[in-house]
Amino acid sequence: MIKRLLTKLVMDRLMLFPAVTILGPRQCGKTTLARSIASQYFNLEQPEERTRLDALWPEVMRAKGPVVFDEAHHWPELFSRLRGAIDADRKANGRFILLGSVSPTLMRGVSESLAGRMAVLDLTPFHLGEIGDVDRLWRFGGFPDGGVLGQPVYPVWQESYLRAMSERDLPNWGLPAKPIVTHRLFRMLAVEHGSPLNLSKLGQSLGLSYHTVESYLDHLEGAFLIRRLPPFEANLRKRLMKSPRIYWRDSGLLHALLRLRADDDLFAQPWVGASWEGFAIEQILSTRQSQGEQFDAFYFRSHDGLEADLVLDQGREREVIEIKLTSGPAPEDLARLGKVSEMLEATRQVLVCRVAESLTHGKRWVARLEDYVFAAITSGRHEG
Repeated sequence: MIKRLLTKLVMDRLMLFPAVTILGPRQCGKTTLARSIASQYFNLEQPEERTRLDALWPEVMRAKGPVVFDEAHHWPELFSRLRGAIDADRKANGRFILLGSVSPTLMRGVSESLAGRMAVLDLTPFHLGEIGDVDRLWRFGGFPDGGVLGQPVYPVWQESYLRAMSERDLPNWGLPAKPIVTHRLFRMLAVEHGSPLNLSKLGQSLGLSYHTVESYLDHLEGAFLIRRLPPFEANLRKRLMKSPRIYWRDSGLLHALLRLRADDDLFAQPWVGASWEGFAIEQILSTRQSQGEQFDAFYFRSHDGLEADLVLDQGREREVIEIKLTSGPAPEDLARLGKVSEMLEATRQVLVCRVAESLTHGKRWVARLEDYVFAAITSGRHEG
């Protein structure tokens, strides 16, 4: 079994809080991670499991190790009962792990009943800190069952996953759209991957209002399907882009929506650059968040063409990252990145590309994606 990097952070938070909630997309490995460190497990999606937990409640509350409650939102009264158990012994930490796929019901239970009593962490599908094969992870995405571990299941698994999301999970979590509309929206967002979000354009294509499309995107983002990367707003004498960029978080789902077959040449696709950009952004953010880093993520683009694909702002430190699908970056690429870095007062500038060997010189890096990710894991400043 591949050990998840988030495991250490989960253990650290269990030492500080009575409970930890692990959120993440369906089938990303939450259950496997939690069961590897837990003493008992209950899948509350199953009625018989809810009955069993109710009958064994006093015994479960006396358990020594963490107890896992999977799909906790299926038993809403759990939250108030846990609050009572926690408040009865506030000095006892590391007692409970709750799992969920960002159901609004689950989040309401956490915020209303367990505020201040638990830590909330996000688990993503596998990322480069856990799977070292860059090109395989990029092609198939990071879901454990989606093909990255060697199974010949792409794109059938991805298509089935998206169908389940549109027909079952998203409606259960409150999305009012018909499945056929949701799937059309999936495909339109795949085409727009890496582009500034145009809600009016999406709405016109779907026959929906601007506000309705925005609410649909809230559901997709809440289910960890997409990421809206906001623009960095700097106090500059330049006109800046105002719309967020839209990305599919898992490259395998993106590629399935774009009809990439398992044996197609990925580099021959007209959208390959946008795919690599989104993949790299997700790997950088997922890896650093799994180490417990706190930061705000943006992109930057001015109307005169100066841009950075990713800006990470940590208060005292600001990192500007440009992502290129090239093994030989041009001097002009570095010059533009330097200009943006100076403009944004960055403490580090990074050009992520596919060079044979990474080069670092002070605050200036030209780095392979895997080397950048490894540096994020080993750096002493990334503490949980």
